[in-house]
Amino acid sequence: MNDQMKQDLKFMKAAIQEARRGLREGGIPIGAVLVKGGRVIGRGHNRRVQKRSAILHAEMDCLENAGRLKARDYRRCTIYSTLSPCDMCTGAILLYKIPRVVIGENRTFRGPERYSRRRVELVSLDLAECRDMMTEFIRLKHGLWNEDIGV
Repeated sequence: MNDQMKQDLKFMKAAIQEARRGLREGGIPIGAVLVKGGRVIGRGHNRRVQKRSAILHAEMDCLENAGRLKARDYRRCTIYSTLSPCDMCTGAILLYKIPRVVIGENRTFRGPERYSRRRVELVSLDLAECRDMMTEFIRLKHGLWNEDIGV
């Protein structure tokens, strides 16, 4: 295993912790962290249920919690998400020109990856832990999941 893969797994564990936190709070188990220079500078989890929000997906919560950054800072970041980012979250990633996105899994849901690959390096780790967490959640709370993805 190379150093980049070790680092990706390390930061994905932090995103998984966020996803589990969201699940414990009664929300949807998706987590994200924003990393710059080998350090987590923002973290978040899907809080649509908890905050009665239309937009607080994990990536949006993570970016919000990172606070205002300069454009050049975003361009030196990687965002880690336990699930493939949706259209809205992909839009924010593209807007801020975050160059690298590491995804825990993209089998239970796949966002606009073909579109974002034009400007973003996408890495899917295809982790069973992420996939199993989402599969179980979707099985138990199918209606809530459909609401989250706009179905």
